[in-house]
Amino acid sequence: MIAFEPTEDQRLMQQAVAEFAKATLLPRTRELEHARGVPEDIRRTAHEMGLGLVTAPEAAGGQGQGLVTSVLIEEELGAADAAAAFGLAGPGAFGRAVIELDGPERAAELLAGFADEGGWDRFGAVAWSEPAPCRTHEGFATRAERIDEGYRITGKKAFVGNAALADRFVVFAQVEPDRGWGGIGAFVVRRDNPGLRAGERHKTLGLDAASFGEVVLEGAVVREADRLHGDGSEEGFTRAALRFFVKHALVVAARAVGLARFAFDLAREHCDTRVAFGKPIGHFQAVAFTLADRAMDVETSRWLVWKAAAAWDAGLHEREALLASARAAAHAFEATMRTADDCVQLFGGSGFIRDLVAEKLMRDAKQLMLAAPTAEQLDQLASAIELGQKLDPALVLPTPDTQAIFT
Repeated sequence: MIAFEPTEDQRLMQQAVAEFAKATLLPRTRELEHARGVPEDIRRTAHEMGLGLVTAPEAAGGQGQGLVTSVLIEEELGAADAAAAFGLAGPGAFGRAVIELDGPERAAELLAGFADEGGWDRFGAVAWSEPAPCRTHEGFATRAERIDEGYRITGKKAFVGNAALADRFVVFAQVEPDRGWGGIGAFVVRRDNPGLRAGERHKTLGLDAASFGEVVLEGAVVREADRLHGDGSEEGFTRAALRFFVKHALVVAARAVGLARFAFDLAREHCDTRVAFGKPIGHFQAVAFTLADRAMDVETSRWLVWKAAAAWDAGLHEREALLASARAAAHAFEATMRTADDCVQLFGGSGFIRDLVAEKLMRDAKQLMLAAPTAEQLDQLASAIELGQKLDPALVLPTPDTQAIFT
């Protein structure tokens, strides 16, 4: 039996983040959207609160908290501005990747500096996706060639969160082309590597305060020590990469739950105050039923995300935690899109005008569905686990062959 009730400490952290989000992010939503980034003053405050280091190991200056604490905090950020949550400083996906791929001890070494005074301006990134599927072999077009010094990495990665801001990256590349997805590797590449440069920033549908772009690798040389091996086996590496992606999906799903909550509250308030034919439009059956359905979406999404996070924190069997996470994130992404879409619809014509925030929520919700393994990819993972299939990387990892994702 899993208990979902947050502890007193978790509630206090949740409350503090909610107050920060409502006072600092919410009033400046449009400002951050137009600036296409989160300004220094907000990033400094968030850094002082330790928001970017909640799950980072204590040895790296983090709080060493579990996923439940993380999703509680991320929901509150998403309830004010999900886009801004992506733009806050910290290791982000980079931290989650190195913890899963090389363990907490190595992660403490690789996360050095994020807790420092200047950590408010320090970002990490994961370069996974590519502009198009590789046509010559299964796996990535980006290659990591073995050389005497270690590896030489050449290729282009796309849809990388913080591509232009990060000072360190986890770059996934093909090491052994003849082994397909079983022959990929992960490497830590620093910003100052002369073979790495940031490419063009993507102009995305939503999440404008987040920076997504390309990373170009032109013979970037890294040491053998910069490769993240997992437990050294192909299966172990696949499972480590899969754990990273589903935990990352839970974090993004928590932001989606917050966005859905925001959209539902906005729609409900409008339907309580907008009068037609002598009564609030929320009193009409069609509108009332729509609101009721979306309220159920918000609640079920929240509890599924909490349940999945608690499964990891409680140390349940990996397959159980993976299954719970895949179900939770897939449901949250789709439910959030429904809620944001109906929010616009319930506002009528005014919902499509950029004077109101409803249209931004709909665009952000759509973008969120691509900021982690997609609902379809998560459904595929869930079905593979339910059917007892081997967790083949070509089947369960979010490969560019199926659909590119933003990391």
